Amino acid sequence: MKLADFDVLSFDCYGTLIDWESGIYVGLKPLLSRAGLDLVRDAVLEAFADHESRQQALTPAMPYAALLAEVHGQLAITWGVMPDAAEAARFGASVGDWPAFPDTVEALRYLKQHFRLVILSNVDRESFSVTNWRLNVVFDAIHTAQDVGSYKPDTRNFAYLLDRLAGQGVLPGKVLHVAQSLFHDHVPANAMGLASAWIDRRHAAGGRGATAPVSTDVRYDFRFTSLGELAAAHRAGG
Repeated sequence: MKLADFDVLSFDCYGTLIDWESGIYVGLKPLLSRAGLDLVRDAVLEAFADHESRQQALTPAMPYAALLAEVHGQLAITWGVMPDAAEAARFGASVGDWPAFPDTVEALRYLKQHFRLVILSNVDRESFSVTNWRLNVVFDAIHTAQDVGSYKPDTRNFAYLLDRLAGQGVLPGKVLHVAQSLFHDHVPANAMGLASAWIDRRHAAGGRGATAPVSTDVRYDFRFTSLGELAAAHRAGG
């Protein structure tokens, strides 16, 4: 199997193209300060992941900005302080402030010359529209959790993606899903029979970070530590 075997790259965005863990951690610092806590970064991210995945399962139709605000309030209670609605709303609106990884823009610019690029993201349309300018590429399609009415790892999100590609004559075997999160992306990609490339952004840090733990074996067809590595592998014919 080679990268050149595919016509479409479908991307998770946050965690893969955008450094969401840094964005989340910075966004939660005011709450941590108010709670008088000095938690290590991974402890903060794991607490966030536990609340976020639970809330997504409970309220699949809730727009992501509102869901982030809800999670912020839950974390406030977990960390022993009163929820603050204004602070929670600012956290919910912070998605557009989350930075792109240093290799993202150049890699996307290269990949756009060789593939159709599609977003399959767990955010709402408004949040992604603010992020989109950071990526400096025109995507061929953008599908959000708000469009689908569910959050990954629900396989409905992948069925939605494949259905729309099928309407354009694209077969599933020509789609490579590119993502960091094993939990949100590779597990359901496996279930749908999609080939996938793991962008192992946490290769140096270890641990699960801002994603829920994976309780099953996960398969992926390619592994890279950055999107730049994926682009370089394609350039080299691999």
